[in-house]
Formats: sequence, C-alpha cells, structure tokens
Amino acid sequence: MSGYSHQILRLENPVMEYAWGSKTFIPELLGRPAPAGRTAAELWMGAHPRAPSRVQTDGRPVPLDRLISEDPEGTLGPRSADRFQKKLPFLFKILAVERPLSIQAHPDREQARAGFLRENAAGTPIDAADRNYRDPQPKPELLCALTRFEALCGFREPEEIAAAVTELELEPLLPEAGEFCRSPDGERLRCLFRALLTLPAQENNSLLGRIGELSVGKREIRSVSPRVRNLVARLGKLYPGDLGVLGPIFLNFVQLEPEEAVYLAPGVLHAYLRGAGVELMAGSDNVLRGGLTAKHIDGAELANILACRCGPAAVARAEPGDGVEFIYRTPAAEYQLSRLLPAPSSPFRSGDRRGPEIVFCYRGRVRAAGNRGPSVALVRGDSVFIPFGAGAYSLRGEAVLYRASLPEIGS
Repeated sequence: MSGYSHQILRLENPVMEYAWGSKTFIPELLGRPAPAGRTAAELWMGAHPRAPSRVQTDGRPVPLDRLISEDPEGTLGPRSADRFQKKLPFLFKILAVERPLSIQAHPDREQARAGFLRENAAGTPIDAADRNYRDPQPKPELLCALTRFEALCGFREPEEIAAAVTELELEPLLPEAGEFCRSPDGERLRCLFRALLTLPAQENNSLLGRIGELSVGKREIRSVSPRVRNLVARLGKLYPGDLGVLGPIFLNFVQLEPEEAVYLAPGVLHAYLRGAGVELMAGSDNVLRGGLTAKHIDGAELANILACRCGPAAVARAEPGDGVEFIYRTPAAEYQLSRLLPAPSSPFRSGDRRGPEIVFCYRGRVRAAGNRGPSVALVRGDSVFIPFGAGAYSLRGEAVLYRASLPEIGS
C-alpha cells in the first residue's frame, strides 16, 4: 500500500453516538437521514485506534492507522514520524452538543507519563473504567465554533468565586472554603476544589441539598449573573445530585460566535454545554472528570493536575494570512487548525508541506489536486487525508474548509 502515501485520499469517517449529541446536526452536515431515536455526537477524522477513518485502496477500505503504520515516513514525513512515534499526532472532530458534557481537564506531558506508568505498575488494565491515564501523552484541545457555542472554561477571578462561596455558606462544611475566602488565590482554590470533590458522605449530602435549592430557585446567589443562575438550574435538572452543578459558580461562562475558538491547554478545567464546532486535539485518551457524568470521577487526581490560573477565558480568532488561509495559533506541537476560503479567482496552494494533513469541507465545493494521483472533489461533509508524500497540493473552487496540519517543524 506504500504507493497510496503519494495520493490525496478520501476519508470514510466514523460517527460516535453519545447521549449528549444532537440528532440532526451531523446527519444534515453529511447529507444523511437522521437515525430515529439516536444521537450523533462526534464525527472522527483521523487514525485513532478506537475508531480510525478508512481510505479506499485497491477497491477495499483500509483503516488509516494501518495505512500509516505500513509507511510512516511516506504518510507522516521522516521528521514527523520520528517525533510522534510513527503515529498521526492529532485527532480532528466535528462536535454536535445538545446536552452538557462532563466537567474535565487533561494532563500535561509530564503528568500523563507519570500517571500512565503509575497505573501500569498498579496493574490497572488500560480499558478499566476507573483508569485515569490510558496513554503517556498530553491532550491539548482547540474548539472552533461552527454555530453559537456555549462552554465553561477556566476558573473565574478568585474574588468572584469567593463571593459566591460565601453566599453558599460552604465554610461550615469545608474549612478550605474559609481559608480560600480569607485569602483567595490559585493554590487555596485547588485545595477547596479537592475538598469539594472528596467530601465525606454526610457533608456531601448536606451540600447536595443546597445545590438542590439552587436548582429549583429556593436559594439565590446574588454575586453571579442571572445567566449563570439559570445555567445552574438547568444543570441541576439534567444532573440531579451531581456536584458538577456548581461548575458555573467556579468557571467562566464562554459564548463563542461562529469562527471564534477557545484553546484548552493541559490542566484547564472545562465543559462543553451546547452548540456545534470543529475540535482539533492531540491523539490522547487521557480525561479526568469532576462532574456532570456517570463515568469515573477521581477528584483528588483531577485537583492534582489542574492549572489553577484564574481570570477570563481567552477567545481566539484566526489570524489572516494570504487572504485564503486563516490560522488559529496555539502552543500545541501536535496540530495547527486553519480555516480556508478558496474562491475561483484565488485557489488555495499549500506550498511546501511539513507533515500529514486532513481537510474537511464545511460548505461549498472544491477539487483537491496534488502532484501525483487523481484529483478528488469535495462537497459539504467530505474530507481527505493528504499524506506527506503527496507533496504540494491545491484546492480550486469556492468553499469554507477546515485544515488540520502540523506547525512548521521542518520535514
């Protein structure tokens, strides 16, 4: 199959059906009928072993991870193959969120490696429900809105959190609450958060009662906005008895307009609430959850990896390049996201490429052509994998596309 590393390859992508997904957005995007009673939460584009995309070779579908493993230098490029252990370093997704996801954060490289080795030494199976670290890799993420998108992202200003904690009267239950309110800073916030997530049963039941009062409007928190109070009530109805309902009290509420993005560095606590977007992430499975979920929660370990920097969340916008490509800059080494706007008079030309790419067509129609192999037509919902060996390529037509590539690290 090595000859296919020189061609632009159309992708056949799996759709993940999670309970929080939308019944309509992804089917409509792909031009398919919506399955009755089922939700389409994520469209995966990549080589993740749990659900790899497929490409057609010799008239048969082949998983993309297998294609890459058989010719890593041709598909990834010599330097990228060496740097990323002969694996595609990113996973590209379309998300359609109808119901809030879990409050979560992801470890950095050092934390992931240490946690992975520690759980291996303890004999915890990789697929165990209570496993925190399924690989030794970090998982920075970038979410770019396709529709208006709501999320919780990063801790609010310490003084704002302290005012709300005071109104909730948490100090009798948690000495850490009083310590934080008297001197609000990041490290005392970490201690408070750890205490919240590891409350003994009696105190936990008392706090859940207060959360129930918040959810039905019997208790108000005047130090937060009406929008946040309404969000707490909404989460309380969806997740009764879940401490994650307090998420909006601690975290920034972010509303992204289409084409706006938010970068989620390792350790940043976040939750997606509603909307559709493009998500680009490192290809890791490490997720530590803190609420709004029936899955495993390890509050102490989540607190250990948190980045407790406080302040407003930074909304990112693409930097204009040549008028056709607009790049979302992040510190991530594993990926770079671009929005491409080719037009009949101004096609996109990739120039010298540094590694593998995936291009997704959100709107319009283009033809992708490389130096070798046949050209490929893309319409709304289509995507292609462009191996390193395909060289420079062009996109001709009129469309809105999203491009997952590597930052310029050399070939």
